[in-house]
Amino acid sequence: MRFVRPRNLLNFELVSSGFQKSLRCRASSVYLSRQCHRGQNSGTNVGPSVHLKGSLSTRPLKLHSHLNGVRLVSTSPNLHGELVQFKLSDIGEGIAEVVVKEWYVSEGDSVAQFDSICEVQSDKASVTITSRYDGVVKKIYYEVEDTAKVGLPLVDIELEGDATASHEDNVSGETVEESSSDSSESDGEAMRVSEVTGGGRIPSTPAVKRLAMQHKINLADVQGTGKDGRILKGDVLQHIEQLKSGLPQWKRTPEELEPPPPQPPRVPSPVPTAPIPPKATQPPTIPARVPTRPVAGQDRTEPIKGLRRAMVKAMIQANAIPHFGYKDEVDVTELVALKDHFKSAAAARGIQFTLTPVFIKAASMALTFFPELNCSVDEACENMTYKAAHNIGFAMDSPQGLIVPNVKNVQALSLFEVAQEMTRLMALGVEGKLGPDDLSGGTFTLSNIGVIGGTYADPVIFPPQVAIGAIGRVQTLPRFDADGDLIKAHIMAVSWSADHRVIDGATMARFSNLWKSYLEQPATMLMDMK
Repeated sequence: MRFVRPRNLLNFELVSSGFQKSLRCRASSVYLSRQCHRGQNSGTNVGPSVHLKGSLSTRPLKLHSHLNGVRLVSTSPNLHGELVQFKLSDIGEGIAEVVVKEWYVSEGDSVAQFDSICEVQSDKASVTITSRYDGVVKKIYYEVEDTAKVGLPLVDIELEGDATASHEDNVSGETVEESSSDSSESDGEAMRVSEVTGGGRIPSTPAVKRLAMQHKINLADVQGTGKDGRILKGDVLQHIEQLKSGLPQWKRTPEELEPPPPQPPRVPSPVPTAPIPPKATQPPTIPARVPTRPVAGQDRTEPIKGLRRAMVKAMIQANAIPHFGYKDEVDVTELVALKDHFKSAAAARGIQFTLTPVFIKAASMALTFFPELNCSVDEACENMTYKAAHNIGFAMDSPQGLIVPNVKNVQALSLFEVAQEMTRLMALGVEGKLGPDDLSGGTFTLSNIGVIGGTYADPVIFPPQVAIGAIGRVQTLPRFDADGDLIKAHIMAVSWSADHRVIDGATMARFSNLWKSYLEQPATMLMDMK
């Protein structure tokens, strides 16, 4: 028999009898279609009219009298399963989006339940997403490193056969029966995947019910080992092994099939409480108001002038400088040991000696290697002037306020000469007789706040200078030596500030390290001292 393609295309589905049955059905349909057209053209009565199920044509087909034995075929309208969107579920902890790190499937791959789909990364953990369907991946919505939103599709999956997403996700314990599309060849046996007996429902998950349906197992015959008798996947697999091995099967007793009796409501037992003391009948006593006394003196307003006026102007300018801070500790144990020798030698010459002249001289020696810290900048910060002289100022607390006299040409002075000049400036400062030359021309500043108290500070640069240091008090603290032994050490804190427009942090740190080495090992100062 030669097959001719019909004018109206018919959709057929492969049924349980196999591919040969499909060919028979298609041949019968073609034959009926051809006879119908011949009858219409010739005007001959060809018998009763019939409609083919699944046909795209709505015209009736006439049958010849000799075609009464022809078998009518019931066909399915669709050859493929339902296309569902597999959405990213809420993975908890308030996570609204994740990053796709790896795909385990590609478009066109077949997947089964519990197969890994992809791995996603949230801000808290890495999670592997598994499939809830059996089917074929048709579309992937994200690339690797893309951000996926919770509740939006990850992939599209075409379900296998006539399975539907609603059938798979909504199995809730009712009896489900599945029959063949061809009633003449149906096996007539309903597969029960869950059973409701005695008013109670056998607890299990949709995946377990689907597994039981695939193996035609009644869940009422499976012994559940989960909480409250819940049937797990392992229980179904164990039941299948028992069926294969011929072992005796477990059966539910009538008592187990009956729903549990309702529990009477629990009445909470009274909790003994401590007796509540009676409320005080008398209101609390309010103390009497303290009598107002007259204020000794009156408020007064004074104009800011003199040194304070100059400090206001300098601080306004300094506020426009971006400050960079650097802090460190200095072990001055060896320097403190030499202090008594310095004091006795200076006292013999009529000079009161402190450690501040040593700090100033060490700073001058370090500035020789870092001349960019001994600079000044103009107001527009367009030019830097490298100063040849090290005019190092020291902050001084005077009756008139904060003043910063400076020792001129420290690079050319001995340690004793630095101490002698400081003694002169301090005496004039206490008397308020410092001249303009003593207060101007500074190139670098040190503030020994430690003589008053405190350890660390945030010194403010004195314009147009570019750096300043604040020295804290010397403290006796426990430290470990090179051998790991606990020793008593004299530790001094230092805080530096630099103009970050022209001085970087590395330069300030290297300068501090060199200055620190001179103080921690005073003998090294003799090698660089001029």
